[in-house]
Amino acid sequence: MSDVPLTHSRFGRRDFLTAGLGVAGGVALWAGGLAGPASAAGAERALWREGRSANGWPVTDKVHDHRVEGAEQVTVPLLAGDVATVLLFVARRVNYEIATLDAGEVTGHTTDRTVSTRYESNYLSGTAIAVRPVLYPVGSKDGLFPHETVVVRDILADCEGVVRWGGDEEVPKESHFQIDVRPGDERLATIARKFEQWDRTPGAGPGTINPFAPERQRAAKALERRQRAA
Repeated sequence: MSDVPLTHSRFGRRDFLTAGLGVAGGVALWAGGLAGPASAAGAERALWREGRSANGWPVTDKVHDHRVEGAEQVTVPLLAGDVATVLLFVARRVNYEIATLDAGEVTGHTTDRTVSTRYESNYLSGTAIAVRPVLYPVGSKDGLFPHETVVVRDILADCEGVVRWGGDEEVPKESHFQIDVRPGDERLATIARKFEQWDRTPGAGPGTINPFAPERQRAAKALERRQRAA
């Protein structure tokens, strides 16, 4: 991955609408993972007890810090290899096309087993990131402008179903992106190789993509229908 810092446009004026939203609730100790979904009004925190996160990856503390290209001083702890390659692609496109990210605005792996929803357990395996989670917490929705949602949908389409967005969950979290295939799934390696090839190809990859091209919007909408139905 290249580490060339760039300057990009920031989020729109909607930031202040979501900045004050928080997540309420105490800690409940539930066996067998997180028991039941959290509510949007006040998501309870629960202890994730399983050895694997909700997407099937082993809970681990063997992660590495990875720099988000183009985002000065922004690093995120992730499972190394194809997982990091794909999730860093997501963060890079957000940085280039939606908001210039600052230090601390992308979070990843954690060893804290308290979660608000099942999908937040994926941070424990280093297979999920949250981009500006303070602005877009659990239970908050419609925090993005329409053109920003188009970009997010286009990012997901480039990931070809390997990544799922928290905005599509019953209890949404629009800052959340996770690996949505099991360990060993060949689709993850295929997408990671695609992104690595783009990095080696001038004029390809993040910073060069037009998410509003009709053919790209058709692909994004088709994937949206599949993922919302899942």
